[in-house]
Amino acid sequence: MKLDHGNLRALAAVVREGSFERAALSLSVTPSAVSQRIKALEDRMGRLLVQRTVPAAATSDGQVLVQLAEQTALLEHDALNRLGMSDDDVPHASIPIAVNHDSLETWFVGAALQFSARSRATLDMLSEDQDHTVALLRNGSVLGAVTTLAEPVQGCRIHALGSMRYVATCTPEFHKRYFSQGVNAQTLAQAPVLVFNRKDALQARFAHKIADPAPWQPPVWWVPSTRAFVQATLGGLGWTMNPLPLVQEHLDAGQLMLLRGRAWEDVPLYWQHWRVNSEAMEALTDSVLSAARSLVRRR
Repeated sequence: MKLDHGNLRALAAVVREGSFERAALSLSVTPSAVSQRIKALEDRMGRLLVQRTVPAAATSDGQVLVQLAEQTALLEHDALNRLGMSDDDVPHASIPIAVNHDSLETWFVGAALQFSARSRATLDMLSEDQDHTVALLRNGSVLGAVTTLAEPVQGCRIHALGSMRYVATCTPEFHKRYFSQGVNAQTLAQAPVLVFNRKDALQARFAHKIADPAPWQPPVWWVPSTRAFVQATLGGLGWTMNPLPLVQEHLDAGQLMLLRGRAWEDVPLYWQHWRVNSEAMEALTDSVLSAARSLVRRR
């Protein structure tokens, strides 16, 4: 069975962009043309490939073909580069990857800068919680991911990056108000805490590790921004687990303090990517490993 690459690219665009209309814009065609290509591919395969939801999503069968489309586009880009084709003749390639929020805010931009010096491809970075980036890798939405999963996804290569250190911090004034009697189940239940979103379990893990409060139901501020986390902590809104690189200077200046001695958790990070013989992917992996050596705490 032969597959039309134009139809595969349309499928990948719909899943990547989340709608037929935005996919059409990215491909410089009409939404009707995108719809026709998807229908032709579904007729060819004899199965549904796209869920017509908002946003549009690939079915389990569609995910397999999205992965094929993304890998094929990357290999095509590499091949034409090796042939010495001009920029106008080499199709633009953007590698879809998933990166956890805190890595984006601390060290991963350094990896992107190194990659830009080695490749004409760009990165399509999706931001997700580090415990959930691997789901995007499994379903074919991305070709690589920074994740906490220590076991390789089937069909992927894995590289240990080291650990991101998170420190439980608050202002001295906040500490005096809520933790003057110590950090225990009772004080943790009363002290407001900052949490990124419903997927963020760092604060709960820390609280249960040091005090085992059951159930733990403190006042919660939901703050879905890494930088806002730091500003809210500095403002005394609550305590939270902050990435050490973002708060080290505030700790040194005495603007923040640790909740207690050794109030930190080291979260191991890994770079996983699909096994594809691509110069661009090799350059990206080298760049990720290089940036991680200097900015992510090693275990």
